Amino acid sequence: MDLVVALVLGLSCLLLLSVWRQSSGRGKLPPGPTPLPIIGNILQIDVKDISKSLTKFSKVYGPVFTLYLGLKPSVVLHGYDAVKEALVDLGEEFAGRGSFPLSEKVNKDLGILFSNGKRWKELRRFSLMTLRNFGMGKRSIEDRVQEEACCLVEELRKTNVSSDSDEADTKALLLSFRQHFGDCPKACPGTQWTSRLLLKSFHDPQAGLPVNTKELFMTLLGSNIVCNIFPALMDYLPGSHNTVIKNFDYVKSYVLEKIKEHQESLDVNNPRDFIDCFLIKMKEEKNNQQSEFTIENLLTTVTDVFGAGTETTSTTMRYGLLLLLKHTEITAKVQEEIDQVIGRHRSPCMQDRSRMPYTEAVLQEIQRYIDLIPTNLPHAVTCDVKFRNYFIPKGTRIITSLTSVLHDNKEFPNPEVFDPGHFLDKSGNFKKSDYFMPFSSGKRMCVGEGLARMELFLFLTTILQNFKLKPVIDPKDIDTTPIASSFGHVPPLYQLCFIPV
Repeated sequence: MDLVVALVLGLSCLLLLSVWRQSSGRGKLPPGPTPLPIIGNILQIDVKDISKSLTKFSKVYGPVFTLYLGLKPSVVLHGYDAVKEALVDLGEEFAGRGSFPLSEKVNKDLGILFSNGKRWKELRRFSLMTLRNFGMGKRSIEDRVQEEACCLVEELRKTNVSSDSDEADTKALLLSFRQHFGDCPKACPGTQWTSRLLLKSFHDPQAGLPVNTKELFMTLLGSNIVCNIFPALMDYLPGSHNTVIKNFDYVKSYVLEKIKEHQESLDVNNPRDFIDCFLIKMKEEKNNQQSEFTIENLLTTVTDVFGAGTETTSTTMRYGLLLLLKHTEITAKVQEEIDQVIGRHRSPCMQDRSRMPYTEAVLQEIQRYIDLIPTNLPHAVTCDVKFRNYFIPKGTRIITSLTSVLHDNKEFPNPEVFDPGHFLDKSGNFKKSDYFMPFSSGKRMCVGEGLARMELFLFLTTILQNFKLKPVIDPKDIDTTPIASSFGHVPPLYQLCFIPV
């Protein structure tokens, strides 16, 4: 009986402490819904579509409001003005990475995605420089992406499907589609090139990974929201977070193997890939006790860039093809522009992009429409910040709604409609928009944005130059509604035939 009384008293004290901690700071933070003790506002949020819940809250509390995901407050920024003011105008103050317990358990604050301070700045600067300069030498980055696009086309051609193909041929082509854009880590757009950039080569048949690398990034971010809100329970609860941790261990062991191989064959005068460049930097700083260029940071940085870069490009391509499958008139216009500018006797190149305004508009509209990562990666303020007459203490997590920017109905009329006209002026010329933020904005914007945009352009134009897209159902019946998860949007499952032209 005494034990029960003690437990009740202890729980009551914990509840009172929780209420006091939450209420003591709420006068300084932006307004928001009243949180419950311990669990905060979690019961008021649709964990399967957080972005939709944020939009509802913004209608009540305005563009800047506070939510409690558990005991700790998160300040939400909703709408272009608030997001730009924080990430761009006050970029340094909002450049921290918000707490993400599952990633901390996996990455231990190492690498580039989830690190902070000096470590993040040095690794980001190095990664940007390496990605920008890696094309120097015998072959440029563009050459390699072009080769991967051509390899994909050849793999699709092996199915030998024609417009009057029988059921067996169609099944073969659908299988090829799933392999190259869905289930096969070796052949997803971006995967082979990203692998080459980081690991030299992924063509070796012995180089297969025991897990689907394409799924690492989204599963890490979206896995078991309870564990991210209550990290103390992580080691005791069953769920997908355990699979995520296991998969990351597999990938890290594979990458570590490759690092060891690179160490044995390293030529400092002829770096082959990102790992070689990092190892050379390690040698240069071997006498620096405070150096961030360590094996541990190399291992995590490669896993970060590999996982994030591979999946986002692949998912965008799969979703883009689904949208083009449904909107046949848009696909026809893109192919007409490809015929006029590129023709059929050479591969597309990046110089073509400036002369293809409609195709460029389609690519940006795909990224705007699918809204791949609606709430961005969490940020944090690096110091105490006064923001719009509110006080945000150092370390507070910041959630930025990219949906509210990409689907702004003033900038993009009818934002729920897939319309390349959102990025075209009255004369049919491509027009830029400051609201186009699929890669985020400011100090923490995606390191690989330039590479991703190159991949998307070259892969899409190469595919549409060589194939017609044939649906297996009436285009009117194709559902393009995204499958919402706690973190990202992915396309629904669908089938597609590539008909050689």
